[in-house]
Amino acid sequence: MKNLLKTLPLLLTFCLIGCDDDPAPQPQPNPINTEVKFNHVKTIMVGGETAAEISAYDATTQKLFVVNAESNEIAVYNIKDINNPVQLTAIPLANGAPNSVAAYDGKVAVAIEDNIKQNAGKIALYNAENGSLINSYTVGALPDMVTFSKDGKLLISANEGEPDDTYTNDPEGSVSIIEVESGIVTTLNFDAFNADEASLKSNGFRVFGPNANLAKDVEPEYVTVSDDSKIAWVSLQENNGIAKVNLVSKTIEAIYPLGFKNYNEAGNEIDASNKDDVKELKNWPVYGMYQPDGITYVNINGNGYIISANEGDARDYDSFSEEGRIKDITLDETTFPISEDYQNEANLGRLLITNTLGDEGNDGDFEKLYSYGARSFSIWSENGTLIYDSGNSIAQELLARTPDRFNDDDSRSDDKGAEPESVEVLNMSNERYILFVGLERTDQVLVYDITNPTSPVFLDILSHEGDEAPEGLLVIPSSESPSGKDLVIVSNEDSGTVSIYENQ
Repeated sequence: MKNLLKTLPLLLTFCLIGCDDDPAPQPQPNPINTEVKFNHVKTIMVGGETAAEISAYDATTQKLFVVNAESNEIAVYNIKDINNPVQLTAIPLANGAPNSVAAYDGKVAVAIEDNIKQNAGKIALYNAENGSLINSYTVGALPDMVTFSKDGKLLISANEGEPDDTYTNDPEGSVSIIEVESGIVTTLNFDAFNADEASLKSNGFRVFGPNANLAKDVEPEYVTVSDDSKIAWVSLQENNGIAKVNLVSKTIEAIYPLGFKNYNEAGNEIDASNKDDVKELKNWPVYGMYQPDGITYVNINGNGYIISANEGDARDYDSFSEEGRIKDITLDETTFPISEDYQNEANLGRLLITNTLGDEGNDGDFEKLYSYGARSFSIWSENGTLIYDSGNSIAQELLARTPDRFNDDDSRSDDKGAEPESVEVLNMSNERYILFVGLERTDQVLVYDITNPTSPVFLDILSHEGDEAPEGLLVIPSSESPSGKDLVIVSNEDSGTVSIYENQ
């Protein structure tokens, strides 16, 4: 699809020249490299590892709220002067750990998992001005992400519902919708899709937990909401899908299987080994499962799109693990001839794959190989159709510009590469749309212009010494920014730091 879309402008130009006497349209000036240059301004040291996972900004108080799982609190900073953030009194939490935070018009919502993860979780709502508790709402097990609707009337949480290590307690994954004014909570499960399990799996959706049906197996990860606050989309990371939720009727309308990415196609080359002593992109007979973590919604010229960070994730519990390396499995010799030496660690032997897919003959050998994530970001239609995938763009840019950081100095090539973790879009005042992609393993944020969603253009790489594992991205448009300029704020989980970048 991507290659076809790139070719279309050339075909149209050929037709105009060859089929019409009018001159071909002249190329317009390229504004891509103007007005977009984000520079590092300040880094806030919140704490140690897990002290700075996700951040939220409240424009009415000009405060930044940061999930600090290390101290079991929400750290609070006044960023009226972005060069000199002032730490304020934190919001303490009890009876659970925070996973996510969101802010809107003087209110701050926190997703809190129970001390026993399989129990119901809570969304706590606080006053942004003084940190006092406004209300607390019971939601599904392990609320992993919470967000406000764009009009602020609803809170939506993705409740992951992870099993325990023994896989004997596996709560249903769910999505909760909270009416902020009335306090009414509606928690939606996926029971209605149990009957569709076979057809969804045939299109690339995964249901594979021990003794689990679809409703138990789905694990909602991340939520994004349409501009009109009527629809939400929820990533189902381990399952390789996205769910569409109607916020008006409070129903889950659809599940979209995301299918698989073919690393044997041109433009999809990967480095599959950390033992070959070379950083090199090559085609391999392997598929990637998209498995998005962070997703975000954007409307460009009247068309809605879902953008996904295709990180990938495996289930690895004491009683059940799907992880395996290609060197340790039996390959079908017809599909994978011995002469190709695929299981050599310098070739595909080190690549981490799932053992739940690929044995198509159910005879103990693998005819297909499926690895975690897609090492890319993707742009999907509102109904789950792939519009664009970045192919190997992330790897290409890192190899060309920061080769020492490529796949964490090649150490993660056999796993999920750079691990795109999060995505966020800034709608600039001149109707340019700038995408930020956080890379967990290389400690960087890539910047793309996606004003034309079918042909994104790479712009820059953001990074700051000491920042490790960007987990959360937050954009603040100039209209709400304390500095009057567009900002992007990066929360770094491993280093416990939050860095502020400003568009110059």
